[in-house]
Amino acid sequence: TRLFCEQGYLDTTMAAIAAAAEVAVQTLYLAFGSKVAILTAAHDTAVVGDDEPTPLLERAWATDVRDDLDGPRALRAIVANTLAVVERTGPLYEVIHTAAADAEVRELLARIKDQRLATMRALAAELSTKDGFAPTLSADEAADVLYTVVSNELHRILVSERHWPRQAWEQWAYESAAFRLFPHAELDQGRPTRSGPRRVTRPPA
Repeated sequence: TRLFCEQGYLDTTMAAIAAAAEVAVQTLYLAFGSKVAILTAAHDTAVVGDDEPTPLLERAWATDVRDDLDGPRALRAIVANTLAVVERTGPLYEVIHTAAADAEVRELLARIKDQRLATMRALAAELSTKDGFAPTLSADEAADVLYTVVSNELHRILVSERHWPRQAWEQWAYESAAFRLFPHAELDQGRPTRSGPRRVTRPPA
């Protein structure tokens, strides 16, 4: 992960990875098969935050979301935890996006997007069973909302480029999603979006 983020995918060689890991190059090929497979493993580890074999949707927070009858509260947990995924994967996602001219990396990028959408569909399906869920909104449409408001692309724009604090982006994403998914619910307003002279209250949904 460090080498990919520091040097980019193309300039990170198998020899450099082997040297950093203090193993033989052949060991890497035997364990992973290719450099793109190592990049894939690095990204997968960043998604869940550790190297445990438990999938994201089987983590404790996802179980809590399924068990929680309060829709906006479940949505808050989804936004907070998927935002953490975006933060962990952000640097590697940029590496993958930049190197997508490579056919194998382009396929990896497509798989990552498909997997993220599948995750959001599963979470949106859970939210659609909660009290107060918008009756005219399908679970697929709800998934599209989640897929958009909690994304690497918006993180880059709002946090990396526009320097929003984490709390501001989390609150904006929560309110923006809740506006569509639970339009009549009383929302948790969270913490102020900014402090000091640049404070902006409630960025528009």
